[in-house]
Amino acid sequence: MLRTPVRRRSFLVTATTLVVGAATALALGTMGAATAAGATAGAPAEAGAHTARRTVDEPLLKGSAKLKRQPGDNVHFAFDAHGFGEKARGTFYASHHVGKQWGGYFKGRIDCLVTGGPVAVATGIVEESHFQSAPGMPEIGDLKGKRFGFTVLDDGKRDRLGYSWAMDGLPENSVGACLGSAPFETLEKGDFTVHHWMPPRGIVKD
Repeated sequence: MLRTPVRRRSFLVTATTLVVGAATALALGTMGAATAAGATAGAPAEAGAHTARRTVDEPLLKGSAKLKRQPGDNVHFAFDAHGFGEKARGTFYASHHVGKQWGGYFKGRIDCLVTGGPVAVATGIVEESHFQSAPGMPEIGDLKGKRFGFTVLDDGKRDRLGYSWAMDGLPENSVGACLGSAPFETLEKGDFTVHHWMPPRGIVKD
């Protein structure tokens, strides 16, 4: 799901693969007929580049963005997560639409978050999902209850994103807490904010 269109097992389906490779490519959730504005409906509010960072000591991942894709292939992610490790809380939202007929979304609660400099890795449990079928396009089952991972690189105007199903094409299998993939995706528009924080480490004395 949501994989680059040049990969054979890509979860995303570009306009070209709609005709040539629909059987081997899948796409993640959608806005349906919605545009980027519709993508944020019911999703966490976007955090711009100038959003004030929290002053409290805890990791944070916030923002929304549209991935860079071929025309007709619309993928959006949004996050509002804070807290360290498995005490993290918040929400995530992901959607993907190919053309006007096929697409859907899934969203849920964050259950783990860890940061390292400008990189955040989060996982979340899907609480709601919906995909619209279309002739010649793959069927996506109910994702409710599954855990998926997300990785974000907050690099100013060059933010990147990755997800745990990068290699298997469709998010059917849950992953462990705070597990994701390299942030290989680039953004067309939007912005993510990562605030790094780790708890102090104890000093072992002789």
